[in-house]
Formats: sequence, structure tokens, C-alpha cells
Amino acid sequence: MRMFEGFKEERVGTGEAELFVRHGGSGPPVLLLHGHPRTHATWHRVAPLLAGDFTVVCPDLRGYGRSSKPASTADHEPYSKRAMARDCAALMRVLGHGRFAVVGHDRGTYVAQRLALDHPDVITRLVVIDGVPIGEALARADARFAAAWWHWFFLGQTARPAERVINADPDAWYGGTPEAMGAEAYEDYRRAIHDPATVHAMCEDYRAGLGLDRAADDADRRAGRRIACPTLFLWATGDDMEALYGDPLAIWRGWADDLRGAPIGSGHHVAEEAPAELAAELLRFLGGPHV
Repeated sequence: MRMFEGFKEERVGTGEAELFVRHGGSGPPVLLLHGHPRTHATWHRVAPLLAGDFTVVCPDLRGYGRSSKPASTADHEPYSKRAMARDCAALMRVLGHGRFAVVGHDRGTYVAQRLALDHPDVITRLVVIDGVPIGEALARADARFAAAWWHWFFLGQTARPAERVINADPDAWYGGTPEAMGAEAYEDYRRAIHDPATVHAMCEDYRAGLGLDRAADDADRRAGRRIACPTLFLWATGDDMEALYGDPLAIWRGWADDLRGAPIGSGHHVAEEAPAELAAELLRFLGGPHV
């Protein structure tokens, strides 16, 4: 079966950007948001497992994959998670979904969190995978974090931009194989990482992360803003969430009123490595009628 068999493929204008999206299935809507440096195709093994119970929407975030790359600014605001969240809320309105659940992985976690905080009236449930809020991560950024997550600071540089290094050999820099990702998903991803405009946009994502995104998280904490909808945090046991944070759920308890969580036996790219386990957790939490 081809990737996203039976899903519709289109480009949707959000007012600020144009998002490439695949969507299909039937039932309550759920938005799946990928991380760096993946595209929407990272969900191709999970989406069909949800589509019997849900209308599944898988976009490329702005700057990523086949979505548009808005011009950046000195403060990198066009690549802030707040801007990406505005895109996603607009996308779902255009597709006719007034309220929806959102699932985010890696950098998509931050967009999903921002949707829940900035657009609480439209988010029914939130799932965050392998990430804690940017403000929390940077507040805890010790030598161990810097050694493991040094790419945050490399990609976030402006005085010596990372793009030239990455564009010299994107395959070596980003990695990935068709065997692990699936042949079609790998080709979609490889097309993206060989586009210098996409590489630049992905770096802008990290530059916004170190500045505006952290400031937004810190402002929310000072104001006592919390995530009101039911929230699920999933983490891969083969990733470093526990090594860095001990109990990562303890961090999310500071943000969400209704929180639950579970580990999944997988490496970081859980949607590619453990799609059945991930889909089962999502169905249990989202309340699919076939559970």
C-alpha cells in the first residue's frame, strides 16, 4: 500500500503561509505535528491506524517539507511556535474543524503546546511526545544537556550560521535511511533536506526557540497560565528524557491540570519505530470508538 493511501493531498493558505497537508479518515479531527528535521510523512505508519476512528490531518509545518518558507525577521518571529500555531489553527478552520485534538512530536511538541495555551477554545486534547517546554529545557541546560543537545545552540547561531555546514552534505548531517523510515517517507524527507530554503527555515525554528519561544514560555509561567485540556505525555525509552529530567512527567505537571503519561519502547522517532504502540496509546487517550 502506498503512503497515506486514500488521503487527500492539498495546499492550504493560512493567511501567513501555505501549508502542504494530507488528510483523511472519518470521525473527530486530530492534527499530527512532526518534528525536526522530518516532514508530515513521519506519520505515514500511524495515520492509517487512526483513520478508522478519526479524521487525521498531517501538515508540513511552515518552513518544513513542501510548506512555504516565509521571510524571516531579526527576531525570527515568523518561525516562532506561536506563528506556527496560528498556521495550524487557521488550517483546521479552513478544513472545517472548529475543535480538534493535537499531537506533537519533537519540535511539533512546542507547536502543540502553544496551540493549547494560545487557542484553548479549539483544542480538545493535547498529546506531547519526547519534549518538555522550551523554557523548562533551557532553564535546566547544564553541561550534560549541552553535550547531548548541542545542535540547539549550533542551529541557533546567527553570527556564524549553520546553513553552510549543513548544505555541504545534508545526507551526512541529518542521516536517516529508507529502511527505517519507509521508501516514500525517506524520499519526501530527503527532498526537503536538500532544499537550502528548508534548511534555513529549520535553523530559524531553532533561533526562534532560543529567543521568542523561551520568552513566551517564561511569560506564561509568570502569569500562571496552564493547559486546561486533558494532556498526555509520551516518551521513548530509547531517548534521553529520563536521563536528562528523571521523571519528565514532573515537569509537565507544572503546566497541565489533567495529565497522564506513559513510556514507549522505542528510539526517538517513535512514529516510525513503534507505530502500533504509539497508535494504541493515542486511541486510548483520544477515545476512539473502536478501542
